[in-house]
Formats: sequence, C-alpha cells, structure tokens
Amino acid sequence: MKPKGPHLHALALLVRDYDEAIAWYRAVLDFDLQEDSPMSPEKRWVRMAPKGEGSAAFLLAKAVGPVQEAAIGNQSGGRVFLFLYTDDIDRDLERLQTHGVEILRGPSQEVYGRVLVFKDLYGNLWDLIQPEGK
Repeated sequence: MKPKGPHLHALALLVRDYDEAIAWYRAVLDFDLQEDSPMSPEKRWVRMAPKGEGSAAFLLAKAVGPVQEAAIGNQSGGRVFLFLYTDDIDRDLERLQTHGVEILRGPSQEVYGRVLVFKDLYGNLWDLIQPEGK
C-alpha cells in the first residue's frame, strides 16, 4: 500500500566506500539492498533498509572532500541518532558479537523495552531496541 501524504523515504548516511558499507549492513544488520544505480563514474544511488515493510531506507552517500570525510561516523556529534527496533534483541546481540561489533551499553531493561547501544563500522551510534511486550 502506498503511503498517503508525506512520509520519510530515506536518510543520507555518509560512508567511506559503497561496497564496504553494503557488505557490512547486509552481513551484520541483515539489511536489504534495495537499489544500487550508477549516477556517474564516482557516484552511485545506493539504498539499503531493514527487512520488512514500512522501513525508511538509508541512502549510502560516499563522502567527498575533507569536510564530509571528517563527518563519517560522527554525523550526530557523538550522540545516538539511529534507532533500530527488533523482535529479538538476544538473537541480534549474538549476530553483532559474531561480527565483532563494539557494544557500548546493555542490553538493559528500560521503561520502553530492552535496549543496547552499538557502533557501526564507521562509529555511528545506534540503539537496538526490543520494545516492551515484544
């Protein structure tokens, strides 16, 4: 079903290398590659998203120049800015650990559910959340 009105379609995420990022998000977070279209010899339109209906996608944006390169992994100034919901945090924690992902906190029980904080391959901070009752 096509959403009515405005909806969040994609968020740009700065990366060092398209293929490196695609491989990591596929293997570690089990994301789907939705699109990988060449735009020019140096630029591609690469969209990845969590499996399942209704998830906004990431537009993997290869950083160009020193300002963008300096922002890789720090687009939010060191705060968690990516929130990924799960139905099984223990399963996903095991997957993260298998891939050597740095877990910063948790899992811990919060009023809204179980949560852990991890870093992706570039250092971006994520909350992995299993909502209460799931």
